[in-house]
Amino acid sequence: MRQPDEELAALELASLRRRLPENAPSLVNFCSNDYLGLAKHSAVVSAYQHAVGEYGAGSTASRLVCGSLAPHRELEQFIAEAKGTEAALTFSTGYATSVGVLSALLQKGDTVILDKLCHASLIDGARLSGAKIRVFPHNHLEKLEHLLARCSAQAQADSRLLVVTESIFSMDGDRAPLQEIAALTKQYRSLLLVDEAHALGVLGKSGMGLAEELGLCGEIDFHMGTLGKAGGVAGGYLAASRSWIDLLINRSRSFIYSTAPPPAQAAASLAALQIISSEEGAQLREKLWSNIRHFEQQVPQVSPATSSILPLMVGEAERALELSQQLRDSGFLVPAIRYPTVPRNTARLRFTLSAAHTTQEIDSVTHHPCFTPLTG
Repeated sequence: MRQPDEELAALELASLRRRLPENAPSLVNFCSNDYLGLAKHSAVVSAYQHAVGEYGAGSTASRLVCGSLAPHRELEQFIAEAKGTEAALTFSTGYATSVGVLSALLQKGDTVILDKLCHASLIDGARLSGAKIRVFPHNHLEKLEHLLARCSAQAQADSRLLVVTESIFSMDGDRAPLQEIAALTKQYRSLLLVDEAHALGVLGKSGMGLAEELGLCGEIDFHMGTLGKAGGVAGGYLAASRSWIDLLINRSRSFIYSTAPPPAQAAASLAALQIISSEEGAQLREKLWSNIRHFEQQVPQVSPATSSILPLMVGEAERALELSQQLRDSGFLVPAIRYPTVPRNTARLRFTLSAAHTTQEIDSVTHHPCFTPLTG
């Protein structure tokens, strides 16, 4: 029987071993997904505290037993209205959302087609479903159409064909060609699920994501996202038609067999979404994009940004770890992203910008001497 120490040693040798970091408050955080700085927003914190006082610390049971409380319903109603759907359902985490939704929508005999760079949680959900899995190269529309044509021709009358993509991809920060993907799924009478985890709060007139920015909300069957990034709190959601949501309530195991998210989490998430969709949210997005453009000007080797995620490519995992540590020693928190999160030999420093960053902070990190070999 292999021992854990042997596996850990192999990971260490390849510079791939992970450890839980202790992140001191003194570090300037350039890896948070709190894109609008809402995690510490007074209205979000106040909503959390008020709900704890009214409902207590937890929901005490699953939603189908006695854990479905007013804050959950109010949050779901807001999400459905914001996304232009009939209903929505929230989950305890983004991972639970992906796994619970895909494993409930799909079964043996169905087919799911995923972008190669889809998040691990989406891949896990697809695997758990028992459906046939097909993968197309990242954002490769020709290959996607080829798969859709073949899979739809082979599909049984009662089987489902689902295309899954992210709107903003978490490690490269690039956008999906969502308009073209939506047109293809409509052409081949398939379903479309879009994960807006890294687009919520960042894109769209009211901050609802890339689908809103492109006017495609009505073309998407399943709007997925998380409340733990730009929302600043925690949890995930799926917005869709009433019948699809009812099916999830009856079949999604991560929803059925899990204690409901604390009501305070739901109340704080609602407060965050209300800010995101308000004039204040628009101002925060303007500040965020100003910070993104300023970062780009300082580090021109970074690909033109289409999101808050700006990866600086390094290559070797060991070198990425060295640079990350040098930055940490100087007071900056910037993670080294390595295999298996990204392909081998594509290790990178993954910067994420926030509306909470100051120009001085951005100037300080981008002028750090460790960047000279990479950007000079």
